[in-house]
Amino acid sequence: MTTAKLLFLVFFFTAARGGDLPGIWELLISDAGIASMHTAVTRFNTVVLLDRTHIGPSRKLLPGNRCHANPARKDCTAHSVLLDLQTNNIRPLTILTDTWCSSGQFLPDGSLIQTGGDLDGFKKIRKFTPCEPGSLCDWEELQETELYQGRWYATNQILPDGSIIIIGGKSANSVEFYPPKKEITAVNFPFLIEAEDNQMDNLYPYVHLLPNGELFIFANNKAVLYNYNTNTVTKNYPVLDGGPRNYPSAGSSAMLALTGDYSSATVVICGGAEYGAYLDRMTDSPARGSCGRIEAIRPDPVWEMEDMPFGRIMGDMVILPTGDVLIINGAQAGTQGFELASEPCLYPVLYRPDQPVGIRFMTLNPGSVPRMYHSTANLLPDGRILIAGSNPHFFYKFNAEFPTELRIETFSPKYLAADKGNIRPTLVELPERVGYGEVFEAAVTVDLPVVGIMEVNLASAPFATHSFSQGQRLVKLLVETPAVDGGGRYRIKCTAPPNAKVAPPGYYMVFAVNLAVPSVGKWVQLVA
Repeated sequence: MTTAKLLFLVFFFTAARGGDLPGIWELLISDAGIASMHTAVTRFNTVVLLDRTHIGPSRKLLPGNRCHANPARKDCTAHSVLLDLQTNNIRPLTILTDTWCSSGQFLPDGSLIQTGGDLDGFKKIRKFTPCEPGSLCDWEELQETELYQGRWYATNQILPDGSIIIIGGKSANSVEFYPPKKEITAVNFPFLIEAEDNQMDNLYPYVHLLPNGELFIFANNKAVLYNYNTNTVTKNYPVLDGGPRNYPSAGSSAMLALTGDYSSATVVICGGAEYGAYLDRMTDSPARGSCGRIEAIRPDPVWEMEDMPFGRIMGDMVILPTGDVLIINGAQAGTQGFELASEPCLYPVLYRPDQPVGIRFMTLNPGSVPRMYHSTANLLPDGRILIAGSNPHFFYKFNAEFPTELRIETFSPKYLAADKGNIRPTLVELPERVGYGEVFEAAVTVDLPVVGIMEVNLASAPFATHSFSQGQRLVKLLVETPAVDGGGRYRIKCTAPPNAKVAPPGYYMVFAVNLAVPSVGKWVQLVA
């Protein structure tokens, strides 16, 4: 018996006997009408959920008896919806071209750009401009602008100048930009060809904007440092042991919180399927539990290896306001792809990067809903994690062992436990806009007296899809010791990120964190 399976049995029987593992699950929506393949949280505390459009009817009708323009589709249902987190109401949205395995990213003005897909969506660019709950914002298909190269399974990343780089995709070994750069169109990126194997493990590459302004790009088991301004690879990183990690082998990746003088950046990559699981349709092939961690800006970086409590594919890595990383969703066997995984991994894991190797992982309270292929996880402003999706089938299928999942859940980490209430800060004052390098004040209230430093951290709103959150980022601000105002109120002097390489322009959730317990986040626009 493998170590991972032994640990699984130990935790299973512990939980069955009433073991008290951290974290609380809650059913938020019993039927969202669609299974969300792509999920993003907007600055109005609404959530965009988005599925494919060419799968037949969903369970959410379009408003006003509307139907899609193409009569051959005979489809009058929504394939995107908007969730209002204040009321839990679901509003159908209209999206026309196919968004299957597409990509996305928020622009500095808070609008969501969504690129590529399959079939009639292959070269499409779509835009969603969020609005106050109760208003009727909807998707816009850009008619005069499209991708230079069709992109299916690509990755998007916002850049310091506020533009978006779009990297890779099936048979698209190139990069391009939004807004489009007519003078260069699409630029060849040979690394993606070099990293490809015969089961296409270079899809949905892991992309992280480092605070030196270059991109860490990982595909299959290889990584490079890429200067997109000169289209040059400036560093080749060592190969990561443990087999392929990208789609369809289904690991996940996150860049840890940026802190201090922002001169370093650490990337973590965990999990993945055995090579050949996708090619040979091996649904029972054990998932890998290894993680690699690398200091990406060091002159001589090396991978530091460690093991998760469980082998996991299709897990989502969510950076919490504290800087810890939640690993949630996925399976313990098989690979990404329709009906190619088994043994759902119901146990979330907390990765604590500041702990020594060997004790960084903590197993959390298990859920009860398998979240397999096409699941998502997103940080909410109140500190919970929104869990959506799971459709391991080509169409919607509700009578299978792992059915299409229309329920939406939340997971509350231990920091939201009731016994933390007296140290949980409340953000009561914060500027709406902050410039780079600007010194500003955050006012907070706390029941118990504050001892020492309280953190103030910026968290981006990423585009979550296929086990990777595109554009995910947490920046810990430089702060001074809180000044006492009296009555449990404190003022914290903060310094905004020094430049757009550390934090690209846009809207961020701002959290005050006291003794590892975060406040409810407030949205702030970071501007040049």
